[in-house]
Amino acid sequence: MMRQAVHDATNVAGVRDIMSDQLAKVVPLPEIQIKAELVHEIIRLKRERNAIILGHNYMEPALYHTVPDHVGDSLGLARISAESEADIILFCGVKFMAETAKILNPTRTVLLPSLRAGCSLAAAITPEDIRKLREEFPGAPVVNYVNTYADVKGETDICCTSSNAVAVANHLFSQGNDQILFLPDQYLTANVAREIGIKVVVPKLLGGPGADAIEPGERALITWNGTCEVHELFSTDDISSVRKQFPDVVVLAHPECKEEVVDDADFSGSTSAMIKYVEEVDAPRYLLLTECSMGDNIIAANPHRDVLRLCSQRCPHMAEITLEDTLEALRKTQHEIELPAELIAGARASLDRMLEIGPGAMVGEDTE
Repeated sequence: MMRQAVHDATNVAGVRDIMSDQLAKVVPLPEIQIKAELVHEIIRLKRERNAIILGHNYMEPALYHTVPDHVGDSLGLARISAESEADIILFCGVKFMAETAKILNPTRTVLLPSLRAGCSLAAAITPEDIRKLREEFPGAPVVNYVNTYADVKGETDICCTSSNAVAVANHLFSQGNDQILFLPDQYLTANVAREIGIKVVVPKLLGGPGADAIEPGERALITWNGTCEVHELFSTDDISSVRKQFPDVVVLAHPECKEEVVDDADFSGSTSAMIKYVEEVDAPRYLLLTECSMGDNIIAANPHRDVLRLCSQRCPHMAEITLEDTLEALRKTQHEIELPAELIAGARASLDRMLEIGPGAMVGEDTE
Protein backbone atom coordinates (compact mmCIF):
# COMPACT_ATOMS: atom_id res chain seq x y z
CA MET A 1 0.00 0.00 0.00
CA MET A 2 1.33 3.41 -0.96
CA ARG A 3 0.83 5.05 2.46
CA GLN A 4 2.81 2.33 4.18
CA ALA A 5 5.60 2.60 1.61
CA VAL A 6 5.77 6.37 2.13
CA HIS A 7 5.91 5.92 5.91
CA ASP A 8 8.71 3.38 5.51
CA ALA A 9 10.79 5.69 3.29
CA THR A 10 13.92 6.94 5.05
CA ASN A 11 14.44 10.19 3.17
CA VAL A 12 12.76 12.78 0.95
CA ALA A 13 14.09 11.20 -2.22
CA GLY A 14 12.45 7.91 -1.32
CA VAL A 15 9.13 9.64 -0.65
CA ARG A 16 9.41 11.51 -3.94
CA ASP A 17 10.06 8.32 -5.91
CA ILE A 18 7.05 6.56 -4.40
CA MET A 19 4.77 9.52 -5.00
CA SER A 20 6.01 9.93 -8.57
CA ASP A 21 5.38 6.27 -9.32
CA GLN A 22 1.90 6.11 -7.79
CA LEU A 23 0.43 9.58 -8.34
CA ALA A 24 1.75 10.62 -11.75
CA LYS A 25 -1.71 10.23 -13.32
CA VAL A 26 -3.36 12.68 -10.95
CA VAL A 27 -0.64 14.99 -9.57
CA PRO A 28 1.82 16.98 -11.74
CA LEU A 29 5.43 15.94 -11.19
CA PRO A 30 6.65 19.46 -10.28
CA GLU A 31 4.01 19.50 -7.54
CA ILE A 32 5.17 16.12 -6.28
CA GLN A 33 8.74 17.44 -6.07
CA ILE A 34 7.61 20.12 -3.62
CA LYS A 35 5.08 18.10 -1.65
CA ALA A 36 7.41 15.18 -1.00
CA GLU A 37 9.42 17.37 1.39
CA LEU A 38 6.26 18.33 3.29
CA VAL A 39 5.15 14.71 3.49
CA HIS A 40 8.48 13.53 4.85
CA GLU A 41 8.53 16.23 7.54
CA ILE A 42 4.90 15.61 8.58
CA ILE A 43 5.59 11.90 9.04
CA ARG A 44 8.73 12.63 11.05
CA LEU A 45 6.95 15.13 13.27
CA LYS A 46 3.85 13.05 13.93
CA ARG A 47 6.07 10.22 15.20
CA GLU A 48 7.97 12.63 17.40
CA ARG A 49 4.72 14.02 18.86
CA ASN A 50 2.85 10.69 19.11
CA ALA A 51 0.11 11.92 16.78
CA ILE A 52 -2.35 10.06 14.57
CA ILE A 53 -3.44 11.58 11.26
CA LEU A 54 -6.86 10.82 9.80
CA GLY A 55 -7.61 11.59 6.15
CA HIS A 56 -11.11 11.90 4.73
CA ASN A 57 -11.93 10.44 1.31
CA TYR A 58 -12.18 13.96 -0.14
CA MET A 59 -8.59 14.96 0.62
CA GLU A 60 -6.45 15.81 -2.39
CA PRO A 61 -4.34 12.85 -3.59
CA ALA A 62 -0.90 14.09 -2.51
CA LEU A 63 -2.19 14.23 1.07
CA TYR A 64 -4.66 11.33 1.02
CA HIS A 65 -2.17 8.73 -0.23
CA THR A 66 0.75 9.76 1.99
CA VAL A 67 0.51 11.16 5.53
CA PRO A 68 -2.70 9.66 7.05
CA ASP A 69 -2.51 6.62 9.28
CA HIS A 70 -6.12 5.87 8.31
CA VAL A 71 -8.39 7.10 5.52
CA GLY A 72 -12.12 6.81 4.99
CA ASP A 73 -15.34 8.46 6.13
CA SER A 74 -15.74 10.90 9.00
CA LEU A 75 -17.43 8.78 11.66
CA GLY A 76 -15.45 5.67 10.86
CA LEU A 77 -12.25 7.68 11.24
CA ALA A 78 -13.45 9.23 14.49
CA ARG A 79 -14.15 5.77 15.91
CA ILE A 80 -10.75 4.53 14.78
CA SER A 81 -9.18 7.47 16.61
CA ALA A 82 -10.86 6.33 19.83
CA GLU A 83 -8.98 3.04 19.57
CA SER A 84 -5.60 4.77 19.23
CA GLU A 85 -3.20 5.62 22.04
CA ALA A 86 -1.92 8.74 20.28
CA ASP A 87 -1.67 11.98 22.25
CA ILE A 88 -2.79 14.10 19.29
CA ILE A 89 -5.53 13.40 16.74
CA LEU A 90 -5.07 15.46 13.58
CA PHE A 91 -8.19 15.27 11.41
CA CYS A 92 -7.67 16.13 7.75
CA GLY A 93 -11.31 16.86 6.96
CA VAL A 94 -13.77 19.63 7.77
CA LYS A 95 -14.77 21.06 11.13
CA PHE A 96 -17.80 18.90 11.92
CA MET A 97 -15.65 15.80 11.39
CA ALA A 98 -13.01 16.98 13.87
CA GLU A 99 -15.82 17.84 16.30
CA THR A 100 -17.16 14.30 16.02
CA ALA A 101 -13.70 12.96 16.81
CA LYS A 102 -13.60 15.21 19.89
CA ILE A 103 -17.06 14.02 20.99
CA LEU A 104 -15.80 10.44 20.88
CA ASN A 105 -12.42 11.37 22.40
CA PRO A 106 -13.18 14.11 24.96
CA THR A 107 -9.87 13.85 26.83
CA ARG A 108 -7.63 13.90 23.76
CA THR A 109 -6.14 16.81 21.80
CA VAL A 110 -7.98 17.02 18.45
CA LEU A 111 -6.59 19.36 15.78
CA LEU A 112 -8.00 20.67 12.49
CA PRO A 113 -5.41 21.87 9.94
CA SER A 114 -7.50 24.90 8.89
CA LEU A 115 -10.35 26.73 10.62
CA ARG A 116 -11.60 27.74 7.16
CA ALA A 117 -12.69 24.16 6.49
CA GLY A 118 -16.41 24.48 7.08
CA CYS A 119 -19.41 22.83 5.40
CA SER A 120 -22.44 24.32 3.67
CA LEU A 121 -24.64 21.44 4.80
CA ALA A 122 -23.56 21.60 8.44
CA ALA A 123 -24.09 25.37 8.43
CA ALA A 124 -27.64 25.00 7.08
CA ILE A 125 -29.25 24.31 10.45
CA THR A 126 -28.89 25.64 13.99
CA PRO A 127 -30.01 24.46 17.44
CA GLU A 128 -32.65 27.21 17.41
CA ASP A 129 -34.06 25.86 14.14
CA ILE A 130 -34.47 22.45 15.78
CA ARG A 131 -36.19 23.90 18.82
CA LYS A 132 -38.68 25.69 16.56
CA LEU A 133 -39.30 22.51 14.59
CA ARG A 134 -40.00 20.62 17.79
CA GLU A 135 -42.65 23.21 18.60
CA GLU A 136 -44.24 22.75 15.18
CA PHE A 137 -44.11 18.93 15.37
CA PRO A 138 -44.34 18.06 19.08
CA GLY A 139 -43.31 14.54 19.88
CA ALA A 140 -41.63 13.86 16.52
CA PRO A 141 -38.12 12.45 16.98
CA VAL A 142 -35.27 14.50 15.54
CA VAL A 143 -32.83 12.75 13.21
CA ASN A 144 -29.83 14.72 12.03
CA TYR A 145 -27.31 13.69 9.43
CA VAL A 146 -23.89 13.20 11.02
CA ASN A 147 -22.73 16.05 8.74
CA THR A 148 -23.76 18.63 11.35
CA TYR A 149 -21.98 20.66 13.99
CA ALA A 150 -21.70 19.55 17.60
CA ASP A 151 -24.27 22.03 18.92
CA VAL A 152 -26.85 20.60 16.51
CA LYS A 153 -25.97 17.04 17.51
CA GLY A 154 -26.61 18.15 21.08
CA GLU A 155 -30.24 18.97 20.14
CA THR A 156 -30.67 15.71 18.21
CA ASP A 157 -32.34 12.47 19.31
CA ILE A 158 -30.38 10.28 16.92
CA CYS A 159 -27.85 10.82 14.16
CA CYS A 160 -27.76 8.98 10.85
CA THR A 161 -25.31 8.43 8.02
CA SER A 162 -26.01 8.09 4.33
CA SER A 163 -25.39 4.35 4.76
CA ASN A 164 -27.87 3.78 7.59
CA ALA A 165 -30.40 6.61 7.03
CA VAL A 166 -33.09 4.19 5.86
CA ALA A 167 -32.41 1.85 8.77
CA VAL A 168 -32.69 4.73 11.26
CA ALA A 169 -35.98 5.93 9.76
CA ASN A 170 -37.47 2.43 9.71
CA HIS A 171 -36.38 1.85 13.31
CA LEU A 172 -38.15 5.00 14.48
CA PHE A 173 -41.29 4.14 12.53
CA SER A 174 -41.25 0.68 14.13
CA GLN A 175 -41.24 2.39 17.51
CA GLY A 176 -44.64 3.93 16.80
CA ASN A 177 -43.58 7.29 15.38
CA ASP A 178 -45.60 8.57 12.42
CA GLN A 179 -43.58 11.70 11.65
CA ILE A 180 -39.82 12.12 11.85
CA LEU A 181 -37.87 15.35 11.59
CA PHE A 182 -35.19 14.22 9.11
CA LEU A 183 -32.59 16.97 8.87
CA PRO A 184 -30.89 18.92 7.35
CA ASP A 185 -30.19 17.54 3.82
CA GLN A 186 -33.31 17.87 1.68
CA TYR A 187 -31.99 15.53 -1.03
CA LEU A 188 -30.94 12.76 1.34
CA THR A 189 -34.37 13.02 2.97
CA ALA A 190 -36.11 12.79 -0.41
CA ASN A 191 -34.06 9.77 -1.42
CA VAL A 192 -34.75 8.00 1.89
CA ALA A 193 -38.50 8.75 1.66
CA ARG A 194 -38.62 7.39 -1.89
CA GLU A 195 -36.91 4.16 -0.84
CA ILE A 196 -39.30 3.68 2.07
CA GLY A 197 -42.31 4.79 0.04
CA ILE A 198 -43.57 7.70 2.14
CA LYS A 199 -44.09 11.41 1.62
CA VAL A 200 -41.82 14.34 2.42
CA VAL A 201 -43.36 17.38 4.10
CA VAL A 202 -41.92 20.90 4.19
CA PRO A 203 -42.52 22.55 7.60
CA LYS A 204 -44.44 25.79 7.97
CA LEU A 205 -41.21 27.26 9.32
CA LEU A 206 -39.94 27.11 5.72
CA GLY A 207 -43.21 28.22 4.12
CA GLY A 208 -44.55 24.71 3.53
CA PRO A 209 -47.87 23.14 4.59
CA GLY A 210 -46.40 21.45 7.64
CA ALA A 211 -48.68 19.07 9.55
CA ASP A 212 -51.66 20.19 7.44
CA ALA A 213 -50.32 17.95 4.64
CA ILE A 214 -50.27 14.84 6.84
CA GLU A 215 -53.30 12.62 7.37
CA PRO A 216 -53.88 11.14 10.85
CA GLY A 217 -51.64 8.12 11.27
CA GLU A 218 -49.80 8.80 8.00
CA ARG A 219 -46.05 8.38 8.00
CA ALA A 220 -43.90 11.23 6.72
CA LEU A 221 -40.42 12.67 6.87
CA ILE A 222 -40.22 16.36 7.71
CA THR A 223 -37.45 17.94 5.66
CA TRP A 224 -35.19 20.98 5.89
CA ASN A 225 -33.54 23.14 3.22
CA GLY A 226 -29.90 22.12 3.69
CA THR A 227 -27.75 20.94 0.78
CA CYS A 228 -24.18 20.00 0.01
CA GLU A 229 -22.91 22.74 -2.27
CA VAL A 230 -20.97 20.15 -4.28
CA HIS A 231 -23.54 17.41 -4.76
CA GLU A 232 -26.41 19.76 -5.53
CA LEU A 233 -24.54 20.94 -8.65
CA PHE A 234 -24.85 17.62 -10.46
CA SER A 235 -27.73 17.35 -12.93
CA THR A 236 -29.39 14.82 -15.20
CA ASP A 237 -27.86 16.73 -18.12
CA ASP A 238 -24.42 15.77 -16.79
CA ILE A 239 -25.38 12.11 -16.94
CA SER A 240 -26.97 12.25 -20.39
CA SER A 241 -24.01 14.17 -21.80
CA VAL A 242 -21.51 11.59 -20.54
CA ARG A 243 -23.64 8.69 -21.77
CA LYS A 244 -23.72 10.18 -25.26
CA GLN A 245 -19.93 10.12 -25.28
CA PHE A 246 -19.55 6.81 -23.42
CA PRO A 247 -22.71 4.68 -23.78
CA ASP A 248 -21.25 1.88 -21.64
CA VAL A 249 -20.38 4.09 -18.65
CA VAL A 250 -21.66 3.13 -15.20
CA VAL A 251 -22.77 6.22 -13.28
CA LEU A 252 -22.46 6.30 -9.50
CA ALA A 253 -24.23 9.09 -7.56
CA HIS A 254 -24.01 10.09 -3.92
CA PRO A 255 -27.39 10.21 -2.08
CA GLU A 256 -26.80 13.91 -1.36
CA CYS A 257 -27.48 14.47 -5.06
CA LYS A 258 -30.93 15.53 -6.28
CA GLU A 259 -33.58 12.84 -6.47
CA GLU A 260 -33.73 12.89 -10.28
CA VAL A 261 -29.94 12.50 -10.49
CA VAL A 262 -30.06 9.46 -8.22
CA ASP A 263 -32.91 8.09 -10.36
CA ASP A 264 -30.85 8.41 -13.55
CA ALA A 265 -27.69 6.92 -12.06
CA ASP A 266 -26.90 3.22 -12.20
CA PHE A 267 -25.89 3.08 -8.54
CA SER A 268 -26.30 5.34 -5.52
CA GLY A 269 -24.33 4.98 -2.33
CA SER A 270 -22.07 6.58 0.21
CA THR A 271 -18.44 7.36 -0.53
CA SER A 272 -17.27 4.02 0.88
CA ALA A 273 -19.96 2.19 -1.09
CA MET A 274 -18.85 3.94 -4.28
CA ILE A 275 -15.21 3.04 -3.66
CA LYS A 276 -16.18 -0.58 -3.01
CA TYR A 277 -18.29 -0.66 -6.17
CA VAL A 278 -15.38 0.46 -8.37
CA GLU A 279 -13.05 -2.02 -6.69
CA GLU A 280 -15.39 -5.01 -6.94
CA VAL A 281 -17.73 -4.52 -9.91
CA ASP A 282 -16.27 -4.87 -13.40
CA ALA A 283 -17.43 -2.21 -15.85
CA PRO A 284 -15.94 -0.69 -19.01
CA ARG A 285 -15.73 2.70 -17.28
CA TYR A 286 -17.13 4.59 -14.31
CA LEU A 287 -18.33 8.12 -13.60
CA LEU A 288 -18.55 9.24 -9.98
CA LEU A 289 -20.93 12.07 -9.15
CA THR A 290 -19.26 13.20 -5.96
CA GLU A 291 -16.35 15.37 -4.86
CA CYS A 292 -13.75 15.14 -7.60
CA SER A 293 -10.71 14.55 -5.40
CA MET A 294 -12.23 11.25 -4.36
CA GLY A 295 -12.32 10.27 -8.02
CA ASP A 296 -8.62 11.09 -8.31
CA ASN A 297 -7.91 9.02 -5.21
CA ILE A 298 -9.75 6.05 -6.69
CA ILE A 299 -7.86 6.43 -9.98
CA ALA A 300 -4.54 6.40 -8.14
CA ALA A 301 -5.51 3.33 -6.11
CA ASN A 302 -7.08 1.44 -9.03
CA PRO A 303 -4.95 2.05 -12.13
CA HIS A 304 -6.60 -0.95 -13.84
CA ARG A 305 -10.01 0.82 -13.75
CA ASP A 306 -11.17 3.40 -16.30
CA VAL A 307 -12.62 6.17 -14.11
CA LEU A 308 -13.68 9.14 -16.20
CA ARG A 309 -12.19 12.42 -15.06
CA LEU A 310 -15.24 14.41 -16.07
CA CYS A 311 -16.29 15.41 -12.55
CA SER A 312 -15.14 18.98 -11.91
CA GLN A 313 -16.84 19.70 -8.58
CA ARG A 314 -14.23 20.34 -5.87
CA CYS A 315 -15.39 21.05 -2.32
CA PRO A 316 -13.95 24.48 -1.44
CA HIS A 317 -13.90 23.54 2.25
CA MET A 318 -12.04 20.27 1.79
CA ALA A 319 -9.63 22.14 -0.46
CA GLU A 320 -8.65 24.28 2.54
CA ILE A 321 -6.88 21.28 4.06
CA THR A 322 -3.35 21.33 2.69
CA LEU A 323 -0.09 19.61 3.51
CA GLU A 324 1.31 23.01 4.54
CA ASP A 325 -1.46 23.59 7.10
CA THR A 326 -1.24 20.01 8.31
CA LEU A 327 2.45 20.53 9.05
CA GLU A 328 1.81 23.84 10.85
CA ALA A 329 -0.95 22.32 12.97
CA LEU A 330 1.47 19.63 14.14
CA ARG A 331 4.31 22.07 14.73
CA LYS A 332 2.25 24.56 16.75
CA THR A 333 -0.55 22.35 18.14
CA GLN A 334 -2.90 24.87 16.59
CA HIS A 335 -6.63 24.93 15.77
CA GLU A 336 -7.56 22.64 18.65
CA ILE A 337 -11.19 21.58 18.84
CA GLU A 338 -12.64 22.43 22.25
CA LEU A 339 -16.23 21.62 23.29
CA PRO A 340 -18.03 22.05 26.64
CA ALA A 341 -18.47 18.81 28.60
CA GLU A 342 -22.27 19.13 28.67
CA LEU A 343 -22.39 19.57 24.88
CA ILE A 344 -20.17 16.53 24.38
CA ALA A 345 -22.48 14.46 26.58
CA GLY A 346 -25.61 15.42 24.62
CA ALA A 347 -23.99 15.01 21.21
CA ARG A 348 -22.45 11.68 22.20
CA ALA A 349 -25.88 10.35 23.16
CA SER A 350 -27.24 11.03 19.64
CA LEU A 351 -24.27 9.20 18.11
CA ASP A 352 -24.55 6.27 20.50
CA ARG A 353 -28.23 5.79 19.67
CA MET A 354 -27.32 5.62 15.98
CA LEU A 355 -24.58 3.08 16.61
CA GLU A 356 -27.02 0.87 18.47
CA ILE A 357 -29.16 0.57 15.34
CA GLY A 358 -26.68 0.02 12.50
CA PRO A 359 -25.96 -1.09 9.82
CA GLY A 360 -23.65 1.32 8.03
CA ALA A 361 -22.25 2.96 11.13
CA MET A 362 -19.44 0.63 12.06
CA VAL A 363 -15.74 1.35 11.75
CA GLY A 364 -14.70 1.41 8.11
CA GLU A 365 -18.21 2.07 6.77
CA ASP A 366 -19.23 5.39 5.38
CA THR A 367 -21.03 8.29 7.00
CA GLU A 368 -21.53 10.47 3.97
